[in-house]
Amino acid sequence: MAKPTDISLHQKSRVLELTYDDGTNYKLPCEYLRVYSPSAEVTGHGPGEEILQLNKEEVNITGIEPQGNYALKLIFDDEHDTGLYTWEYLQELGSTYDEKWQNYLDRLKEAGHERKA
Repeated sequence: MAKPTDISLHQKSRVLELTYDDGTNYKLPCEYLRVYSPSAEVTGHGPGEEILQLNKEEVNITGIEPQGNYALKLIFDDEHDTGLYTWEYLQELGSTYDEKWQNYLDRLKEAGHERKA
C-alpha cells in the first residue's frame, strides 16, 4: 500500500497536497475532502444513505492529526472532525477526483442547490 511521503496544507487556497511514495501527487480541495468525509454524518449508515453536504465551498482545514501509521484525522473549520482518512481512501479520492467531483456537482444540481462561486 502506498503511503504519503509529504503532506502539505495550503490554507490560503484551501488545498491539501499529498505526495505518495510511488511518486503520485494529489491536490485535494478542502471542500472535496469535507463532502467526501468517511464519517457516518456524511456516508450515513449504509449504501444509499449518503447525506449531501451543502454550503461547504469555503470550508477549510484547521488541523491535521496523524492516526497511527495509516490515516489522518482532518479538523475542519465548520467543526467537523469525525471520520478517518486512511492513506488508501485519500489515494482513492485523488485518483477518482474528476468522477467524484462531477458526481457531487450533479447531486447538488438534482437537489436544486447552487454552489457559491
